[in-house]
Amino acid sequence: MSEATIYELSSPERVGFLFKDADVPPTKIPENLLRKDLPFPELSEVDVIRHFTRLSQLNYAIDIGFYPLGSCTMKYNPRINEEIARLAGFAMTHPLQPIETVQGNLAIMYQLQEWLKEISGFAGITLQPAAGAHGEFVGGLIIRAYHQSRNNTKRNKILVPDSAHGTNPATSSMSGFEVVNLPSDERGNVDLNKLKKICDDTVAGLMLTNPNTLGLFEEHLLEVISIVHEHGGLVYGDGANLNALLGIVKPGELGFDIMHFNLHKTFSTPHGGGGPGSGPVGVAAHLVDFLPAPVIGIVEEGDEELPPLYGFITPSHSIGRIKAFYGHFGVMVRAITYIAMHGCDGLRKIAEHAVLNANYLKHLIEDAYTVPYDRRCMHEFVAEGFWDDVPDIHALDIAKRLMDYGVHPPTNYFPLIVKEALMIEPTETESKQSIEHFADALNTIAQEAHNNAELLHSAPHNTPIGRLDEVKAAKELVLCCWVRPED
Repeated sequence: MSEATIYELSSPERVGFLFKDADVPPTKIPENLLRKDLPFPELSEVDVIRHFTRLSQLNYAIDIGFYPLGSCTMKYNPRINEEIARLAGFAMTHPLQPIETVQGNLAIMYQLQEWLKEISGFAGITLQPAAGAHGEFVGGLIIRAYHQSRNNTKRNKILVPDSAHGTNPATSSMSGFEVVNLPSDERGNVDLNKLKKICDDTVAGLMLTNPNTLGLFEEHLLEVISIVHEHGGLVYGDGANLNALLGIVKPGELGFDIMHFNLHKTFSTPHGGGGPGSGPVGVAAHLVDFLPAPVIGIVEEGDEELPPLYGFITPSHSIGRIKAFYGHFGVMVRAITYIAMHGCDGLRKIAEHAVLNANYLKHLIEDAYTVPYDRRCMHEFVAEGFWDDVPDIHALDIAKRLMDYGVHPPTNYFPLIVKEALMIEPTETESKQSIEHFADALNTIAQEAHNNAELLHSAPHNTPIGRLDEVKAAKELVLCCWVRPED
């Protein structure tokens, strides 16, 4: 489908909107500020509506089909989340209002803190971080502040397993630490022997993703945590995706010192347009005093007649403010709605169904694709997107061909420890039918790769835009869509 641009559709004298007469005296704009040429398109209202409606129909979205993006957790966002977030009492408030006028908002934030504490097993929570990587950064700053408070300036290393989320090394480095890579063993766990050799009195902490990016639960988790603690380090848990653990395991009770959540993953808030996200951070009791300020707390107890007064509390050794105002409030409202809607039993079912769906899908395709680390997976798994007998087929070819079957591709080429990685996460929201449809597409593509490889090399065939020259796109960036004419 070829769609003309809004400028190509333009026709002189067409009008789509009429401005009301101004209710204030007009002010003459200085000539030097006026443009001689303002290339606005001229269209009627119906022209504009039809154009953008057609464009919207070219977009793929979670409301249209399955998003198997591993590590990204693109699950369906229930509409009730949006309805609650758009209530005037939430949507129309402002962070600079007097604290007495936003008690309902603060009550929501406080309750979310308490529920996240209960879900995770941590003693304290900050809601400020704007996203998962931001939460990681906060965790790194807390680790640094903790060691500095003990006059231990020697600890300058963070251990990062090769199965960790890709942002872990960057956030560790930004926190002022040297990043030390920690390899996996043959079963996809942290290599205990390597960990024991690396651990010494220079290690500030370990960043551990569990389940890791292979979709595997760390089999020696308690021993890993114990080794790091014995050497005086802290253990950071990358909790970006708790889909496999909700209602089953509390990371804080396993020995993790710090962990961030991704409300826009586990607790079903939109990823739209790259954000806004939300990455609250939970900490164990010995780190509560280091949380960013302010933390939402009860500043005056209530009674049988009056509710408590909520306000802001500054921890004694706080690392300071790390976000303007108090975080992304609208995301928090959506997340607490999701938690309240499911309740305790429902949260556990989310985890159970997420794990069941992932293992079912893995079972359906493992005859056609190699899945390294042959173990029961958790909420996701990683397959190899290539075959030795068709060496010119790559994961990218498989991903592009999936588009022809009306399915969004999975995450490609991550984690790096799997060759031609296809990282797949069905989530708990997908039905048996949609999982089987996706598996059928993958299995058919495996047959095509062996019988007609050109179908994959030239894919996609049925999308509005065919295969792009991605190398050229990366090297020849177009960072603007309109070039201002020379004065």
